[in-house]
Amino acid sequence: MLTVLTVDQQGSRTRADEVPALLDRLDETVRRLRLAPPARDPQRTVGDEVQAVVDDPDTTVALVGTLLRDGGWWVGLGVGEVEEPLPDETRAGRGPAYVQAREAVTRAKSAPHRIAVVGADRYRAEHLETVLGLWAGILERRTARGWEVFDAVADGLSYDEAARRLGISQSAVSQRAQAAGLVDERRARRLARDLLAEMTSEGRPTP
Repeated sequence: MLTVLTVDQQGSRTRADEVPALLDRLDETVRRLRLAPPARDPQRTVGDEVQAVVDDPDTTVALVGTLLRDGGWWVGLGVGEVEEPLPDETRAGRGPAYVQAREAVTRAKSAPHRIAVVGADRYRAEHLETVLGLWAGILERRTARGWEVFDAVADGLSYDEAARRLGISQSAVSQRAQAAGLVDERRARRLARDLLAEMTSEGRPTP
């Protein structure tokens, strides 16, 4: 099973077209973190909508993280089967996961945190949506100072090294990290990744 991401820009009638910049950020996320590339790269489908097909849970979670941080997008995840072989163009694909992603992005437009999940495994899909919603809530409350600490830690710096980079004390870094929910976010990412791994591994042949 694969994950189809369908993403729609909020307020597209009153805001500039953000799709080209988003595609660059998603590509940069995969390259910077040295992740497995998507099965089919993020691509504009129609209007201000973007779609990708992903077969690696770590990559999926990283792309979702970029979308949540970016804000301004309705995010739908469809986890299920797709017709294979996949066509070269992302938007030309077919199968249940595409339908599920379409349903999910539609639901996301009325969801509290603008993200929804639909999957063949409804039980895990519901739990994954809950985890992603909690994660989104953490990021929505994060301040610019919290993001500074997050970025420093994401670059592999210790709190002491982050303090030197930011020109503040180590205790101030710890306080910002706690207020920014770094530990809770790490737990949410891990749980989301594990749920996705369970959902996408179903039906695969045992090595």
